[in-house]
Amino acid sequence: MKIFFLRFFLLLTSSTNFIYAESIKIGLGSCLDQDYPQPIWQSIEKEDLNYFIFLGDNVYGDTRYGSLRKMKRAYDKQKKVLPDFLNDISIFSIWDDHDFGINDGGADYRFKRRAQELYLDFWEITKDDDRSNREGIYFSKNEIFFDKKFKFIFLDTRFFRSKLKGKKSNYIENIEPDATILGNAQWTWLENELKSDFDFLFIFSSIQIIAKDHRFEKWNNFPNERTKLFKLLDQFNDKTILFSGDRHRAGIYRKNGIIEV
Repeated sequence: MKIFFLRFFLLLTSSTNFIYAESIKIGLGSCLDQDYPQPIWQSIEKEDLNYFIFLGDNVYGDTRYGSLRKMKRAYDKQKKVLPDFLNDISIFSIWDDHDFGINDGGADYRFKRRAQELYLDFWEITKDDDRSNREGIYFSKNEIFFDKKFKFIFLDTRFFRSKLKGKKSNYIENIEPDATILGNAQWTWLENELKSDFDFLFIFSSIQIIAKDHRFEKWNNFPNERTKLFKLLDQFNDKTILFSGDRHRAGIYRKNGIIEV
């Protein structure tokens, strides 16, 4: 499991001094196989986090059969393994291919709606939540830290994504004009979310956005979508951080003043 920790500090300034006020700690991770030991939680608990964000592949339940029994068993097993301290902090999640239901899967996965039902049930998403009443698991949260407005945007890079081009794990760019990652409805939603008032913007994607020099899944497999996203974020470059999972390794990237970890 890949883990990042963020810690935010507030320095209050006056004409004569700086005053340390408080800190917020956010942990992030992805790729948590329910069939392997998870001793990492012992170290994570010691960090005394305020938030933990699951960035996808939160179980490995790939299946080509409509009952999704393997997925259900994966969730049942994971539920028994996740530590109790997560009940005492705020947790958010998105999915990636292995909790979506099929490796490198996208919009053509036949059982994606059933997979969404299992996802919502596992994460105890309420019936009045937008995710329970529309296709896809994208959502947003607004948080206040240090009297500053933080907007959290959680993207769904699976439910609407067009077919990949190239051979498996050796993908090439899909530049067809109608090729998409987010789909029309999610793009419209994202554009509207960015019209709201905020001081800082965190965007969470299950696959890498900035990184492009590798042959696996990434936003640059759909370069028009990647360009569209950066154009949309252009006015927020100095207040945006991107977060992604999937790659089983850590990295820090920078583009146009935006950082991705």
